[in-house]
Amino acid sequence: MDITFEKVDFTYQPGTPFEERALFDLNLHIKDGSYTAIIGHTGSGKSTLLQHLNALVKPTKGTVTIGERVITPETDNKNLKPVRKKVGIVFQFPESQLFEETVGLDIAFGPRNFGASKEEGLKLAKEMLELVGLDESFLERSPFELSGGQMRRVAIAGVLAMEPEVLVLDEPTAGLDPAGRKEMMEMFWDLHVKKKMTLVLVTHLMDDVADYADEAFILEKGHLVKHGTPKEVFQDIPWLEEKQLGVPQATEFAKKLQEKGLPLRELPLTADQLADELEALLEKGDQK
Repeated sequence: MDITFEKVDFTYQPGTPFEERALFDLNLHIKDGSYTAIIGHTGSGKSTLLQHLNALVKPTKGTVTIGERVITPETDNKNLKPVRKKVGIVFQFPESQLFEETVGLDIAFGPRNFGASKEEGLKLAKEMLELVGLDESFLERSPFELSGGQMRRVAIAGVLAMEPEVLVLDEPTAGLDPAGRKEMMEMFWDLHVKKKMTLVLVTHLMDDVADYADEAFILEKGHLVKHGTPKEVFQDIPWLEEKQLGVPQATEFAKKLQEKGLPLRELPLTADQLADELEALLEKGDQK
């Protein structure tokens, strides 16, 4: 399912002394089946854009097309429930939204809210637990007795239980240690590959963008200022430094090697790509 923004403006509390414009003439296209990254500093408009993805808010001007549904400023809020089922959002620290007595009931809450029976909801809960790496023994446990990482997985399972076509991830690894972060990102990658799920990642971690994303959009003060593949975006290091945005660690290291005189063909994004570049240079040297 594609999502398209056309000339989208958004203003908070328009016509009041607290009016604040957050998005300006935004045009972007998230392709069905893609893994898209949204990058930008605090105040860049990332969170506002994210809320448009499943019609939590409507554009002040312009249109947001979600699948076949076109959202305009005049769209009736009463008819947006089906849209919100198709696009699931995992907000920062989603475990804070757990509230039911058992894990099974918490995961089943969303489907039951959309008309599923208790039995259907619990069946979905079991399936989604497996997707996030937990077994059915967790179904009867209290979510508040779990570790922080397990609670986050349960919360994500609750979003997946709605069976969305698009999964939006808002800083999904915030607060996790490096091992936990890697496990979480690999879990999302498996969902993307095995379930062919469209993923939208909002992050400040450029290594995650380099490792997983197909395309990246960079926002600044509500404007889209750059977009392209991660390879295209991260080649322009002077621009990224000017905007005080980071680069992947492998890219930064390769840039230093370049400055020392190493003739790299291009700046790699990942450690594997850097290793390939260095191996190619060694082979070239051996041939000489």
